[in-house]
Amino acid sequence: MKNNLKYFAILAVAGAFSFGCATSPTDESLLADLKADVTFLAADDLGGRAIGTEGEQKASEYLAKEFEKIGLEPKGTEGYFQPFTVSKPTNPHEEAVIGTDGAGVTGRNVVAFLDKKADKTIVIGAHFDHLGMGGEGSLHRGDTAIHNGADDNASGTAALLALAKILKGEELKSNVLFIAFSGEENGLWGSNYYVKNPTIDLATVNYMINMDMVGRLKEDKSLAINGVGTSPSFPPVFDTINSDSLKLVTSESGTGPSDHTSFYLQDLPVLHFFTGQHEDYHKPSDDSELINYEGLVKVVRYISRLVIALNPAGKLAFTKTKDSSDNPRFTVSMGVVPDYMFDGKGMRIDGVSEDKPAKAAGLLKGDVVVQLGDSTVYDMMSYMRALSVFEKGDSTQVTVEREGQKVEAKIKF
Repeated sequence: MKNNLKYFAILAVAGAFSFGCATSPTDESLLADLKADVTFLAADDLGGRAIGTEGEQKASEYLAKEFEKIGLEPKGTEGYFQPFTVSKPTNPHEEAVIGTDGAGVTGRNVVAFLDKKADKTIVIGAHFDHLGMGGEGSLHRGDTAIHNGADDNASGTAALLALAKILKGEELKSNVLFIAFSGEENGLWGSNYYVKNPTIDLATVNYMINMDMVGRLKEDKSLAINGVGTSPSFPPVFDTINSDSLKLVTSESGTGPSDHTSFYLQDLPVLHFFTGQHEDYHKPSDDSELINYEGLVKVVRYISRLVIALNPAGKLAFTKTKDSSDNPRFTVSMGVVPDYMFDGKGMRIDGVSEDKPAKAAGLLKGDVVVQLGDSTVYDMMSYMRALSVFEKGDSTQVTVEREGQKVEAKIKF
């Protein structure tokens, strides 16, 4: 009987779906759990989960209990928790000091371990903190309000728990370390602290997967995968496991404004999953009822298939990439939210901020910027290069494509 079960497990790995053991969660149970987890984490009771608040503490306790229910070992410094304290400098040109001592704001990562008795470990992470009542990172204009952060990043945190449930029953050649990071919104504080104070030997880490804003899969099923250039083992796998026909939008850089960057800087292969920007980003309207839960199940299943597909590959080679820190520097903004999932020619606008140059110029959501000043805009990088030549007070011509027509406008920065 044991040999038969092993045979069926091998068949499951070879197929598109994961049936590693009889208790592997169904799509229906995953859907229900994802809804429950996002709804709890993005509830008003948690007050927006800002680092150092009671809401962040409630969220961390919830995650620790869920990890325990799943049967994962605690791998923090205090059970499942890894507390850290950040002292913010009075000089804005100095970096925050992250440690365990001193005055400042204290947060805690939640760390759990799936022991497969292996000599290497996969790290899967997602940040669970958000903006609290708003503050510096908020794009909200109006009265103070709770920023629940359902997509950013209750969605990734719920996906983290879902993957733990799936991978618990799989025959893997790697252990899996699950980390829910705090302090991401303030500057990757939790992940920065973890890689400098790891609770496992980082030399045993094979690769790191980060999920940040994976709850708004759009109608075209676009899924961004960043960091694909950090190991040559990644790209050949993506299409072979894409049984849900997701539209994969890949980029090579191992750095970006999320927690995978901390691991990339330790010379580890990383992947960052993301379903795209939207108008509720960093606003009080990012609520749990707007999550595409069926889409979130598809993202979770895709990542679980990726882990299983990479299972026989052994230790992955690491490759340095041209990083987003090499991007052009600019001192002005048009005041738009770019559509990072757009793979056509130009830079498509996913949102226009009030009282900003783009709004004053009459630009609209859905417009595709194809010319800015003397520069042709082919993609996000060429858009940033074009923007980098302007300074505050400058005016120029912008050309956009709108419903098949080219529209010109004057924009003042």
